[in-house]
Amino acid sequence: MSAADTTARIAYLEDVDGGRLLVVEDDAGIGVALQRALENAGYDVDRVATVAAAWEVVDPPDLVLLDLGLPDGDGLDVAREYLRRWPSLPMLMLTARAEEMDIVIGLDSGAADYLTKPFRLAELLARIRAQLRRPDSSPGTNVLQDGDVHVDLDARRVLVAGHEVLVRAKEFDLLAELLRHKGQALTRESLMSNVWDEHWFGSTKTLDVHMSSLRRRLGEQPGESSRITSLRGVGYRWEVRG
Repeated sequence: MSAADTTARIAYLEDVDGGRLLVVEDDAGIGVALQRALENAGYDVDRVATVAAAWEVVDPPDLVLLDLGLPDGDGLDVAREYLRRWPSLPMLMLTARAEEMDIVIGLDSGAADYLTKPFRLAELLARIRAQLRRPDSSPGTNVLQDGDVHVDLDARRVLVAGHEVLVRAKEFDLLAELLRHKGQALTRESLMSNVWDEHWFGSTKTLDVHMSSLRRRLGEQPGESSRITSLRGVGYRWEVRG
């Protein structure tokens, strides 16, 4: 990604609300150009280039852009540590590792989404907006529930059988979307649009990984009957239990 590419595509982002971003990227050419483009798009941006420098960050940003190939360690270790410190912090992986298993491992380590290098700035900015966006609650629907699962939209809390379950930001939004339409088939496209971004383009693998993680957080084990049914070629459905 060149400096010219990073500065040429930001004019359409007049609706960006801003936020504080942390870029963890050791390639100076990419890092400097990316920081400049993001600042021009309305974000406050800090950048570090090593795992050691990432450890020294004490105040959580609104979102982390995380390169996995760092000179003094693996970005996956940074993702796991940041998730331990700040469980709801969204992290977007920037990686040259394009194999599906590498991507799944990265998402499971705590990242909310990923982009493989080289990437287009327009897509990166769309992914950032998607992570920073929070679906609005509709009047009268501040608590969603089915069976022993309760979702408090105002407090952003999830209770299962009376016990609070910690979920990541997009897992919460995904669960809320499923419960708003329980018993209905939701297409992959509608879930990506409503939970991530209405202008989403690219792979929807992140949806499958988040869904798998959400099932585990709800206490489901592989092979057991799931509250969330996968509909081949369509999407997912929340099964009504009461």
